[in-house]
Amino acid sequence: MKSITIKGSQRESVGKVATKALRNAGQVPCVIYGGDKAVHFSAPEMAFKKLVYTPNVYTAMIELDGAKYAAILQDIQFHPVSDKIIHVDFYQLFDDKEITMNIPVRLVGNSPGVMNGGSLRFPKRKLRVKALPGNLPDFFNADISQLKIGDKVAVSELDSKDCVFLHPDNTVVVQVRTSRNAAEDEATEEGAEEGAEEGTTEEGATAEA
Repeated sequence: MKSITIKGSQRESVGKVATKALRNAGQVPCVIYGGDKAVHFSAPEMAFKKLVYTPNVYTAMIELDGAKYAAILQDIQFHPVSDKIIHVDFYQLFDDKEITMNIPVRLVGNSPGVMNGGSLRFPKRKLRVKALPGNLPDFFNADISQLKIGDKVAVSELDSKDCVFLHPDNTVVVQVRTSRNAAEDEATEEGAEEGAEEGTTEEGATAEA
């Protein structure tokens, strides 16, 4: 999984006054959990842009006064009015310790069912998995190139490699359902075919007569 580097400064004072001063200076108060003790630090708000405002999932390499911490974003708080980032929680990663994370799903190919008027449903855009940090993928591929109307792709059909899906095997990731237009087109085609068959029979009977 790709990683984004965030450079910050460790902070000793965690009171309301110090926190307010940090925010006024354009800094975001942060905490790293999961290690021997919580690590408090701050970093410029712009440092979180690539980590937060993206549909992709990344790990973070946090650099604080010479120390480095591998972590994942655990929680983020925004100002209710300005929507600015006001606090971020991270969870520290260790190479030999499994973590749980939501990984995005990427659709591959074009569905014949959709091209014939079917409706694409994509209920699981992210899947929750458990794995060692080094085994976390950037995304899972769901191949829809063979999906006709009524077909679907379940969790069990995806390549999980060294990850464990925390969903039942029959969980639907993506499917193609019949839309109203597709049903009407299908009925029209069937009616045309039946009409053609009746016309052929009548012509044959006349010829025989």
